[in-house]
Amino acid sequence: MKIIQSILIGGVIIATLGACEPAETNHKAKNGQIELLDLRQQAAIEDDWLAKRLDTIVPALMREYQTDMWVLIAREYNEDPVVKTMLPARWLSARRRMILVFSRNGDEVERFAVSRYPVAEFFETRWNPEEQPDQWQALADIVAEKNPTTITVNISDMYAHADGMTVSQYDGMAAALGPDMMRRVKGDHRLGVGWLETRIPEEMAHYKQAVAKAHEIIAEGFTGGFIKPGITTRNDLVWWFRQTIRDNKLTAWFHPSVNIQRPDKAVEGQIETFQPGEDEIIQRGDLLHVDFGLVYMGLNTDTQQHAYVLRDGETDAPDALKAALANSNRLQDILTANFEVGRTGNAALALSRAQAITEGIDPSIYTHPIGMHGHGAGATIGMWDSQDGVPGSGDYPIRANAAWSIELKTMTPVASWGGKTVNIMLEEDAFFDGEAVTYISGRQTELHIVK
Repeated sequence: MKIIQSILIGGVIIATLGACEPAETNHKAKNGQIELLDLRQQAAIEDDWLAKRLDTIVPALMREYQTDMWVLIAREYNEDPVVKTMLPARWLSARRRMILVFSRNGDEVERFAVSRYPVAEFFETRWNPEEQPDQWQALADIVAEKNPTTITVNISDMYAHADGMTVSQYDGMAAALGPDMMRRVKGDHRLGVGWLETRIPEEMAHYKQAVAKAHEIIAEGFTGGFIKPGITTRNDLVWWFRQTIRDNKLTAWFHPSVNIQRPDKAVEGQIETFQPGEDEIIQRGDLLHVDFGLVYMGLNTDTQQHAYVLRDGETDAPDALKAALANSNRLQDILTANFEVGRTGNAALALSRAQAITEGIDPSIYTHPIGMHGHGAGATIGMWDSQDGVPGSGDYPIRANAAWSIELKTMTPVASWGGKTVNIMLEEDAFFDGEAVTYISGRQTELHIVK
């Protein structure tokens, strides 16, 4: 049994990181490229993170939301999304049925596993099958011993991240606890969402390396000589990005996409769509757009940037395309200035859109939290098809110590393109410390140039 103290610093769950300057790490540059840690190094660091997160974040959340017990139940290969993030780095799945229990008494929180196996050093087991063969009854005995007033489980119709309790496991718990105790059980997304969205300072130096690596791969794909205008196709480039992520011993959390805009071919709607088997050759004068995300040390990135393919005789992108990019950079500034602790995602969306429109910018904002999931838990600030607000997750408040994917676009008419609209779709990862938003590893302010 492990007893821990809740930690609340400066009215926020944990200490803030400020401008995300990296702490000392073992990352090195090799041949001018970022060299990431090997798996064994990563695992040791990730387990240190997990210990600190369990010791600080969970007690603070349970105290904030006044819950006495948090019960998480998962089974091997059907893990609750929250349970998945509470496993040691060397555990790639749950074991059999795994029941994790957090029990609060004032500021103190005990944590244990009602499972045959302890969860490494993080959750000591409180079940001996030889003495009590019924795992459900072992859980019921602990609940009766602690006698909590409120019991939270991961059931939510708003967040998939906090909806990990399956019907069969809920039914098993209900049969064991009985109707009187089950009246104290409630589904609540706030503990799971708070756990997932909160970043600790130790994570952020490595997050910076992940985002920097994403930027490095994009720059290499656009400017490293892979693209041969008139020969290289859109799908060639898509698969180059996917393969390069894997070659760097990383994984992609979604298949990359590459879109093409040119004077006789503007993108319609949010994204360019292709039928299976369709492809397109990259030409001189094209404006290219890439969207991809990678995973490193359990942290996800999500990046969208643009490149211009020079025409014969050109040495730089046209001024009109640079101005279009500047519009999207300005929209980024407007949005991040409207981050405020306690403000809802819908309120930040409305304020930012109104200001952008006043400045003559045609905006579309679809920004989301990021971290342990690419589309992370937390406040939603618009969706590309919901610019008037997002019911539910858009009403969730912005919180400090969270990472964000600042995702948006502007639509700018270009005279040299016959007045057709250029869509500049940007996405850059950032950190909100409760006072200001800082890009984790910079952002694109100039077009990549394909020579």
